[in-house]
Amino acid sequence: MKQKKPIISAVLLGLIILGCIGCRFIMIKDPTYMDLANYSHAPNSEFLFGTDTMGRDIFSMIWYGGRISLAIGFLATAISTAIAIVFGAVSGYAPRWLDEILMRLTEIFLSVPELLIIILLQAVIGKATIWSLAFVIGITSWTSIAKIVRTEVIRLKNSEYVLAARSMGGSFFYILIRHLTPNFISSIMFMVVMNVRGAIVAESTLSFMGIGLPLEVVSWGSMLSLADQALLNGAWWIILIPGAFLVATLMCVTNLGNYLRIRNNQGVRNL
Repeated sequence: MKQKKPIISAVLLGLIILGCIGCRFIMIKDPTYMDLANYSHAPNSEFLFGTDTMGRDIFSMIWYGGRISLAIGFLATAISTAIAIVFGAVSGYAPRWLDEILMRLTEIFLSVPELLIIILLQAVIGKATIWSLAFVIGITSWTSIAKIVRTEVIRLKNSEYVLAARSMGGSFFYILIRHLTPNFISSIMFMVVMNVRGAIVAESTLSFMGIGLPLEVVSWGSMLSLADQALLNGAWWIILIPGAFLVATLMCVTNLGNYLRIRNNQGVRNL
């Protein structure tokens, strides 16, 4: 059975990303301005999505803050993917005894809850910033991809083109970039996409817990950190609207990731 392409998810995600990138063209208010005379206003003609408990315009915050959440997601994924490719390739390329040690270290790392490690590392670094969150999330979410990379490298390392490159004096990184990565990138793409989702969730979770980005840095997570005050005041829009954008983005990313996974599995079965 042919897998349907997630066109709706791709279009919706593309619109959200474009809106966040071009937020300066659609924002109707300054997203950081605290209009204390209009705090906790329900959606109306002036404030399309209402205002939060500090009087900030939620419509403008959604698009402005989305840039931060998406930036953390993509930066963290770039870091985790780079680490996973290098670590997995070294493990798959190494002698058996070194491969065993590296894989045991990976399994130990996997056994510890990822969120706990992120909180610990962020506490060591200190005040959370976009770069620090992307870094700690990135260096804690590479293990699953690394295991797949290692399996693929073991399968590919004795291929004729790899052996030819080695006999001609090609370095490890040359072979990895030129010959190995292009042949296993399709096998890890769905996990790379899912890592974007995981990074956005991690940032939102940390901000919701009060240990992520400070309130003055607008992101979807920091907007949701006002949930307790919103519930006490009955201001449903402060929770519902940012939450809806976050859930919609995560669902679109999940659908794209599942499509890539199924397509890759079908490609493997057809070989």
